[in-house]
Amino acid sequence: MSSSTTLTNPVVTKWDGGERPMKATYGKLMMWFFLVSDAFTFASLLIAYGVVRYMHPAYEGPYSAFEFATSSENFYWPIPEKVFNAFPGLHGVDAPLMFVGLMTFILILSSVTMVLAVEAGERKSKAEVEKWMLWTIVGGITFLACQAWEWSHFIHGTDEGVIRDGVQIFGANLRENQYGPQLFASFFFFITGFHGIHVTSGVIINIVIFYNVVMGTYEERGTYEMIEKGGLYWHFVDLVWVFVFTFFYLV
Repeated sequence: MSSSTTLTNPVVTKWDGGERPMKATYGKLMMWFFLVSDAFTFASLLIAYGVVRYMHPAYEGPYSAFEFATSSENFYWPIPEKVFNAFPGLHGVDAPLMFVGLMTFILILSSVTMVLAVEAGERKSKAEVEKWMLWTIVGGITFLACQAWEWSHFIHGTDEGVIRDGVQIFGANLRENQYGPQLFASFFFFITGFHGIHVTSGVIINIVIFYNVVMGTYEERGTYEMIEKGGLYWHFVDLVWVFVFTFFYLV
């Protein structure tokens, strides 16, 4: 007696993550990947700044008697409040970190308008998206203008400068630094400049998005998701500035 057995191969289904892994579209997921990698870059810069800051001695005298180091033998790290104490139109007035605080407020406010633009996009309200995107762009450009003024003041220095080892120095550049160790100026230019490049890129992206909104591109697509993806980048730029402000200007 013979018998035959029929074997059937089980059907193997391949899981490909679906169209929306973690309920996010491919575009938003890729934006998150980029932001995480960019966060590592900023973290590396701020950690390097912290290490170098720790390697240099701090000013030990009373705050009211602080002056920039006058000898390379006693090269202490400057107090940020004494370096960034100028305000446009208030020449000679000591306003510690007031202008930097204003810059921070402007950038955070632009993040709020971006949130409102995203919310309006979810409701497909074209007019409101245009309004809030325009205000976001204005906020970004204003921040960049403020940063340009701050760089200009940092480079030109104070009216009296500082005499160090018999040489009078005004401001800071990549070769000499009125305010203290050369690495202080180098980190200032690199960290704030790197962040400024990100803000500039964000402004350009927002202008392109604003143009597409005005032209009705997203209405034709039936979705304003691009606003949300641009918003992720803009919020990241704002968040990074909070860390830069904390580490560089307050520590």
